[in-house]
Amino acid sequence: MAEIANCTRCGNVFVKELRDICRDCYKEEEAAFKKVYEFLKQQKNRQATLIEVVEATGVDETQVTKFIKEKRLRTSMFPKLGYPCERCGTIIATGKLCLNCSDEIHNELNKLEEIEKVAERNKEKKPKPNTYYAINKHRR
Repeated sequence: MAEIANCTRCGNVFVKELRDICRDCYKEEEAAFKKVYEFLKQQKNRQATLIEVVEATGVDETQVTKFIKEKRLRTSMFPKLGYPCERCGTIIATGKLCLNCSDEIHNELNKLEEIEKVAERNKEKKPKPNTYYAINKHRR
């Protein structure tokens, strides 16, 4: 059954089928893709970076990044085309994080797990009773 939703780009109400954008926005998106692809298809532009594509075509950077993430523009065909890592800004071709950031986060998570294991082991140990003994208390 069809669902009514608001377009994520323009906010208009439409019948949601496969996409989360309305038909008009979809047509605009396809026109932008065609413009970018036609630019990159030219031999002289195959080494273009994301910024160069944006400047030459006038298509928004987030739109071009979306095309790359959806694998509509393949970085194997356009080797310098990439988008920034969400953490440090290094240009990457796949995923959300570069290899260095991914490794850092993985290492931090491992350290956190170790700390949690130690804290859990400390909780499991029986607490010592709060009994104090006074040796030679009443001797003079």
